[in-house]
Formats: sequence, structure tokens, C-alpha cells
Amino acid sequence: MAAGGDRGTIALYTVLFTPIVLLLAGLLVDGGLAIHARQRAADMAEQAARAGANQIDTDALRETGEPVLDPGRARAAACGLLADYREQVTASQCDADEEGVAVTVQISVRPQILGIIPGLGEFQMTSGATARPVTGGIGP
Repeated sequence: MAAGGDRGTIALYTVLFTPIVLLLAGLLVDGGLAIHARQRAADMAEQAARAGANQIDTDALRETGEPVLDPGRARAAACGLLADYREQVTASQCDADEEGVAVTVQISVRPQILGIIPGLGEFQMTSGATARPVTGGIGP
């Protein structure tokens, strides 16, 4: 074996493994961003749905003893809470009827590392939540 037969081996390993390491780092960082965005979207949707479910028609509650939502106020409360997050929320939908409130929230995520790959641009994370009014109290 001639001296210097290993020349260039490190360069070959560097060329082969650098893209793999960057891809793994991108999956770790950008995957974490996606998971965090989904959790944020779920949190916002849950908060908005609960805010809407608090809008009980007090007259109906007094008459029947059953919690009935005021759909207009419930929808306004849910969408109003999401308006506070308007810089983070890409799209949202608030629906309400006398039974409950359903909220869907969409958040955009811009990959920090994998964004350098053509075609892997911004993507959306969506989550939804529902809430219905209940009354607490002591049993019979």
C-alpha cells in the first residue's frame, strides 16, 4: 500500500454526510416548530370555544334550568378572542348553535432549515375544538 492512499477520504465523508446531518437537523428543528404550532392552534381553539360556551342565554336558564347558548353572542365571543391572535392565526372559523360552539384555527409555519429545499415552503397546521355549556351544582 502506497503512502497517502487515504487522501480525500475525509472530503468524501464530508460531502456525503453533510446533507444527511442538515436533513436530520431540519427534521428536528422544523418538526418541533410544527408540533409547537399545532399545540398553539389547539390551545387557541380551546380557549375560543370555552369563551363562546360561556355565553349562556340566562332567560332560558332561569325558565328551564338547562344551559342554552345564545348562538350570536357565542360566535362573537369565540371570534373576538381569536381576533386577539390575528398576527398568529392564518384562518379561523367559529360556529355556534344552542347546543355548543365549534372553533377551527389554522396557523402558518415557515420551516427554518428545510425551507432551503425547493418546494418546501410555508405549511399550515390546523386544530379544532368544541365546547358546550354545562351547569355545576350539587346533586339531589
